[in-house]
Parts: sequence; C-alpha cells; structure tokens
Amino acid sequence: MEKETTKMVNGEVESKSSKSLPDFLGSVNLRYVKLGYIYLLSLSNTFCFFLPPLLLLFIFASRFLPILAFPLSVFFFLLFYHLLTPSSVFLLDFSCYRPPDHLKITKRDFIELAMKSGNFNETSMELQRKVLHQSGIGEESYMPRVVFKPGHKVNLRDGREEAAMVIFGAIDQLLAATKINVKHIKILVLNCGVLNTTPSLSAMVINHYKLRHNTESYNLGGMGCGAGIIAIDLAKDLLNAHQGSYALVVSTEIVSFTWYSGNDVTMIPPNCFFRMGAAAVMLSSRRIDRWRSKYQLMQLVRTHKGMEDTSYKSIELREDRDGKQGLYVSRDVMEVARHALKANITTLSRLEPSFEHICILASSKKVLDEIQKDLKLTEENMEASSRTLERFGNTSSSSIWYELAYLEHKGKMKRGNRVRQIGFGSGFKCNSVVWKALKNIDSPRHNNPWNL
Repeated sequence: MEKETTKMVNGEVESKSSKSLPDFLGSVNLRYVKLGYIYLLSLSNTFCFFLPPLLLLFIFASRFLPILAFPLSVFFFLLFYHLLTPSSVFLLDFSCYRPPDHLKITKRDFIELAMKSGNFNETSMELQRKVLHQSGIGEESYMPRVVFKPGHKVNLRDGREEAAMVIFGAIDQLLAATKINVKHIKILVLNCGVLNTTPSLSAMVINHYKLRHNTESYNLGGMGCGAGIIAIDLAKDLLNAHQGSYALVVSTEIVSFTWYSGNDVTMIPPNCFFRMGAAAVMLSSRRIDRWRSKYQLMQLVRTHKGMEDTSYKSIELREDRDGKQGLYVSRDVMEVARHALKANITTLSRLEPSFEHICILASSKKVLDEIQKDLKLTEENMEASSRTLERFGNTSSSSIWYELAYLEHKGKMKRGNRVRQIGFGSGFKCNSVVWKALKNIDSPRHNNPWNL
C-alpha cells in the first residue's frame, strides 16, 4: 500500500499582549493563517468554533431587531442540523471500460491460439476445453493477444501497457461524464491484485492526469477479486476525514500478468476465466453533490477468514516446478467461499435487511449457481451477474460495476431502490456494500459498456 501526503511545517509565532487587535500580517505569514483556518473548519466539532459568536449575534438581533428572530431561528436550526448530522458518501457516477473489438475472443479462438502458442500439452488443452465449455462465458469477452505468442513470458512491459489501456480508458469516460476537474480530486484509491509495479499504478494515474501534489494516494495489491469493495471502504473513511472532497476509486486486474503458460493442471483454470476490464468510480462527501449523485452509500461489511489455514491457502499466486508463475485455486475454495459469504450476509442482513437488486462477483457459472442455491435467489436476482459473466467474463474486482451498469442499462434502478454488491477473493475475504438510488437512473449514453 502506497500513501502520498504533504505536511505543513510548524512555525512559532511570538505574541504580545496588547489591548489592540494583533497585527497578523506582521507576525505570521497570511498563508499559514489560511491553512490553519481551513484545518479548524474541517474538524468534527466545527460548530463549537462558530457557536459563541453566533449565539451573541442571535441574542443581539432578537433583543434589538425582533423581526429577525424567526429567520435567525430557522438559520440556526439548519446550521446545527448541517454540522451535527453525520456526513454521507455519495456516488456521483461510475464507468466500466469496454476494450476495442479487435480484442474480442471466442472460445474457439481461445483454444486455437492456446494450441498455436506451443506452451500447453494435450492434457492441459483438454482441461481448458472443458473449463471453457462450463465457464458460462460467451463469445465476446476480451483478451490481450500477447499472452498467446509462442514462448511468451509474463513481463512488466505487457502488464503496464494493458494497465494503461483499461485504467485510463475507464477514468477518461468517468471524467467526461462527471465534468469534474482532476485538480479537485483529493483522494485516489486503486486496486489491482497481481500487477504491482514501481512506481505504483496509482502513481501512474497521478502522473498521467497531473493530479494535485497533495493527493491522498493508495495502491492496494494482492487482495484479490474482493478488493474493489475494500477500496470503496478506504475511500469512504478518507472522505469522512476530508470533508467536502472527491475520491476516485479504480478497480482492475491485468490479464497479461495473471496468465499461466505451464502445464500444472491446478493452475490452468484461471486462464479460462479472467478477462480484460476496469471500473472507475467517483465518490463525494460534499453535501451539495447529493442532488446530482446516483447513489448514497448505506452499509459496508467486510469479512476476513485469513486466520483459518484452509481459507488462507485457498487461492495463491505461486510458481510451478519450472518457475512459471500462475494462480492456484484449491478444491476447497467453494466451501471456503460459502462460509465467508454466510458470515458476511448474516452481519449485513441485520444492518440492511431489504434490497431490490444484487450484484455478485461474476467469477464462474458454478460459483454463481452455488450462491443462488445457498441464498435462495431467483433467476431475476441473478440476471445481472450471469449476463455480465457471459458478456465480459470474470473481470475480477470490477465485475460488480459491470453488473450495476447492466441494471442501469435495463432501467431497473429506481429512486429508493437498494442494490447489494458482493465480492470475494483471496485471503479469504467476502465483502459487501449497499447503495441506495437517489433518483430514477436512466442508462447513460456514453459510459455504459452495455450501450456501446
């Protein structure tokens, strides 16, 4: 995790007792006065700072100008309500990147390219045919062709190129939709499970868009497919600490860096599921943004089972005996996921019992079928997840945003509706978040991947 902040150097101010007002311009640089004042206003007890002078003003006006008593009472009521009410986190908009058509891949193309690469023996090829057939993925998901080149080895150059394509693509669409100046973004949180570069991917975003020098920047790595909701949780806490700010959250996984080119059958299946994609989300803690936001964050619950060895070892990035890197998924992973999901849902249901829509990480058809059975969900409940898996494949932590985009595309998100997003991944973790629609949401024309 990377954190980039800027701190103000403290200076000593010599004060002199005098009956006249102090000479601020003469004793302290005005810039530091301004910074200190802004800091005071950001404190949770800001109302204490304003209370004495405002009360004196109210008493004076009520005594000498009775006609102002009523409007001043209303003003004070609204002021205290504003200062004492906990701030909310709003979701202005989000975007999901759709790669260019030349990167589309059918199951037949996948098998032919894998065979031509010369990396896989017949046993590995037969396993890939079987997994693809049962995956639930359709004929239009996206793959980088570089992984199928004969003799291909995972390398940073290919990883960075794919990351730049999907990350910048998602952010560009989001900025165009929200019209927010990048200089107004205070917080940046980016999550990517396997590709962790130096400089970090979050630093890459700062450099590309020339964000502010004091941007609160975080790069989450190695946290798997459930990290997208962790990124939202971190952004939420940072927004509460920096009132009146914008937070940009980016979730992705880089296929060219998760690809396995060996013949260990325990590491082959992830090749058949992961596909290109990324999502960018703009959050705000500015109360004035409520009117133009799509959603309000209602609840967020995180469950970690890493203290149990079976859970901890269920998904690992490892090397085979030939030194080739890939993802290993144990046979226990479904049972591990079931226990983590049960614990998470039990907690969330006490806090937020009802919801109209659900978006479950689109990992594989088998996983979605098992979750549908365990939670007694209908086909309509599972529609967004199943259709996303079919159209885009497993885009890891960003898949829950492709699913929400699907619900918007179908015109299903109405004012007051609640949608529950559920993600899970290595660790083992299960995380969930509930959003409430603040208005009837029409399908966006430009930044919805289902419309293009």
